[in-house]
Amino acid sequence: MKKRSLLVLAVAALGVVFLFAGVYATQQAAPDCITMESKVFAKHKKALVSFGHKKHNVDYKIGCADCHHVYKDGKNVWKEGDEVQKCDACHSEAKAPKAKEGEPKLSKAEKIKKYYYSAIHENCAGCHKANKKKGMEKPGPVSCKECHPKAAK
Repeated sequence: MKKRSLLVLAVAALGVVFLFAGVYATQQAAPDCITMESKVFAKHKKALVSFGHKKHNVDYKIGCADCHHVYKDGKNVWKEGDEVQKCDACHSEAKAPKAKEGEPKLSKAEKIKKYYYSAIHENCAGCHKANKKKGMEKPGPVSCKECHPKAAK
């Protein structure tokens, strides 16, 4: 009986080691800094944003699913360890066109779902604005020039 208990304990310990190794490998796979570049734009009109992935995740303790998402029935079902796609995989068009006279305007939700520009700005600037409303000391940048410091060439 003791041998069986030791075997079960050893297998459980090995499982825990592999679980932590997998979580560690997943966290290490993400680069510290990501340049927010997308193929949906023929030419970027402003400087590309350099996103501090590690700073947001580790220093600010923002969970992966706060930004990464896969929606099913209105609920984010993405979980840590799932494949991470670039934003433009789903938000596949550049910027929502302005409604022509007499045509209905797209809703904010429609713009976010389809257009990269709307999705990124809502996710990033939206979070920073919410932090500012909460009175955080360093809520994050909310103006264009704070994220895009100079014109792209």
